[in-house]
Amino acid sequence: MKYFFASDIHGSAFYCRKMLESFKESGAERIVLLGDILYHGPRNDLPKDYAPKEVIAMLNPLRDKILAVRGNCEAEVDQMVLDFPVLADYAFLVLNGICFYATHGHVYNALEDGKNLPPMSEGDVLVHGHTHIPVAERIELNSVKGSSGKRHITVLNPGSVSIPKGGFPNSYGLLTDRRFDISDFDGNIIKSIEL
Repeated sequence: MKYFFASDIHGSAFYCRKMLESFKESGAERIVLLGDILYHGPRNDLPKDYAPKEVIAMLNPLRDKILAVRGNCEAEVDQMVLDFPVLADYAFLVLNGICFYATHGHVYNALEDGKNLPPMSEGDVLVHGHTHIPVAERIELNSVKGSSGKRHITVLNPGSVSIPKGGFPNSYGLLTDRRFDISDFDGNIIKSIEL
């Protein structure tokens, strides 16, 4: 099965349309939204065609295909207008036989030498947004107290649909079997990793 990952739409109707076009073309069965869906946040400029009501109208008809987690810009009022759950801080998903810990990234992430990681086992995948920078890498974690050896996990970030940072283009992720590709909206692969 194919799964489409996107983060940080930030209320941009223009880029939400591009994201949904890419989703349709990908043949993916589900969209995993990693937060910051409607609001742009006080630290970001308004994205192109900022129109949260249009984003709501585009996403609600796909409610049966969307899995979503809460970003730092989501509020309870967002849940009142979206027809799919958006207030969970994380989701634990088993996709194509791989364990994914999906979260926005403002609480749990692989920054600061893994100090903010959720409980993860060897081979698990942490997928998050928040930084607006694409990531696809395997990292080694020090053993936790009372265990021996090191653990290896994969960290993924599909980048940002509407407000990319670090010189990267607007992007999304696609899981096909055990391969995760991060692509721009022209179909160019930015990063790729075998899980």
